[in-house]
Amino acid sequence: MRSLILLGTTLLASTGIAAAQSPQHAPPAEVLAVHDYVDAVSADRIEADIRTLVGFGTRHTLSETESDTRGIGAARRWIHDEFERISDACGGCLEVMYVSDTISGETRIPEPTDVVSVVAIQRGRIDPDRYVLMSGDIDSRVTDPLDGTSDSPGANDNASGMAGVLEAARVLSQHEFDGSIIYTGLSGEEQGLFGGQIVAAHALENGWRIKAVLNNDMIGNISGINGVTDNSTARVFSEGTRDVETPEEARARRFTGGEVDSPSRNLARFIDRTADQYVPNLDVMMVYRLDRFGRGGHHRPFNAVGIPGVRIMETNEHYDRQHQDLRTEDGRVYGDTIEGVDFDYAAKLTALNIATLAQMAGAPPFPADVTITGAVQPSTHLSWTPASGAAAANLAGYRVYWRLTDQPQWTYSRFVGPVAEYTLENVVIDNYYFGVSAVALDGSETPVVFPGAAGSFGD
Repeated sequence: MRSLILLGTTLLASTGIAAAQSPQHAPPAEVLAVHDYVDAVSADRIEADIRTLVGFGTRHTLSETESDTRGIGAARRWIHDEFERISDACGGCLEVMYVSDTISGETRIPEPTDVVSVVAIQRGRIDPDRYVLMSGDIDSRVTDPLDGTSDSPGANDNASGMAGVLEAARVLSQHEFDGSIIYTGLSGEEQGLFGGQIVAAHALENGWRIKAVLNNDMIGNISGINGVTDNSTARVFSEGTRDVETPEEARARRFTGGEVDSPSRNLARFIDRTADQYVPNLDVMMVYRLDRFGRGGHHRPFNAVGIPGVRIMETNEHYDRQHQDLRTEDGRVYGDTIEGVDFDYAAKLTALNIATLAQMAGAPPFPADVTITGAVQPSTHLSWTPASGAAAANLAGYRVYWRLTDQPQWTYSRFVGPVAEYTLENVVIDNYYFGVSAVALDGSETPVVFPGAAGSFGD
């Protein structure tokens, strides 16, 4: 009887929607070009980049900056030059720059130190002021966080993520997108997430409308300290409620929902769907936590200023290979060396980033000002501010989503066309969560935007 009741609910929802006015043509269900982008990822190129980064000996934030062969200075200049080479191959399509500030008086940066990140921007053709961002970390460390001289190869943490960013730039720079893509190598992560703080502040000062940050931190290890070897899953961490939520917004959320529907959380859901659709043999584990227990990553400084962001990483960590002096004790090997990196796996997670970036950069502007009504009503009404002007040239329309409140992923949807509102007849607001995405003519789509401040991706 229980299954019949649930089936009846589903049929009722479907029947009610079918009675509403429907658009004549829906966009394609997938973007065929994304499969080509995924296939273009090279594990060999990623391996070569990781080996180059390891070859700098140490990339500690406090390490050598004048040498051309050792230290973080040499590493960041090489990354800058590599972005320039990638730009040359696409006719100068990348704007490559350093973004930096001087940090001092901190526990892990006691003396004045330039924290320098490398940024490359691929401008969108119709909406260049809307960005999605992929990041990796340049720096590495050993056991003592203030040791800037000892060898610190940082092969997996985080040459793997940095190599993934370079490979994403190589693949995606060969194509044009409607929105802009930022590729970043962030510094100072191991010393307190300073590179992310500096770049996030720079983004706000320069009016960059960053809709999503994909932080890649350790994407190359498949064998965990728990004894599990797994090359077919990845974790995506995301904050539950927005870090910048006001007391008034928190009160509204308490009565209308949104505890598990921050923009970062719906970005994670979008990545999960992308893996299922475009990346063979990869399943995403969505972790409902900002980061690993009691730990942090470089998406957090962006979350802290209201920019949606997630951490993408391996599922099974090996702690003997993280933040360790290179040594062997009682037959146990410590250190983050190249032997701990699976290049095919790093390529797979890089492909996940590429497929996600391509869809969001190819999508129309994200739905703004999404609102919902329907209390003590048989139906649910959603409305939003539709995109307009040149930035909306690729807009096919909007898709309304809903799911039962205990479901992790959006389960029902309906393409409703280029409208500014829609009513789900006989779908009771109390029983579901709802959201809206924008869909391009080629099928590229934004993550789902949950109504109200709780789920807003901004203007």
